[in-house]
Amino acid sequence: MPKMLPVESPDAPKAIGPYSQAIECQPTRLLFLSGQIALDPVTGTLVSGGIDQETRQVLANLEAVLIAGGMDRWSVVKTTIYLVDMQDFGAVNSLYGEFFGDHRPARATVQVAALPRGARVEIEAIAAE
Repeated sequence: MPKMLPVESPDAPKAIGPYSQAIECQPTRLLFLSGQIALDPVTGTLVSGGIDQETRQVLANLEAVLIAGGMDRWSVVKTTIYLVDMQDFGAVNSLYGEFFGDHRPARATVQVAALPRGARVEIEAIAAE
């Protein structure tokens, strides 16, 4: 597990969700995870069931890649969330918060015009140990 310390400035707005303003990390190894969309790893098709199911699959896919890289969700120091519709932010944010628990990686969330395969959410990550 990397040495990760939250960095907070009273001169910048407090985090308004399950993330930190910044994370100081003294890594010996970095893992850069490509963005994951809600593809079922067995069928290769986009999961159905709406934004909740898509988000759960995206997070499961990220976790699988982290494990393959010898890390876990608590090694994640930075994420970027891409949403086709910002109306989905609340649902994604809630599931993201459940996934990471008390761990608060730095994060950015942006709206995009489209994602591959008609996905509604994509998340990429950087992990360190």
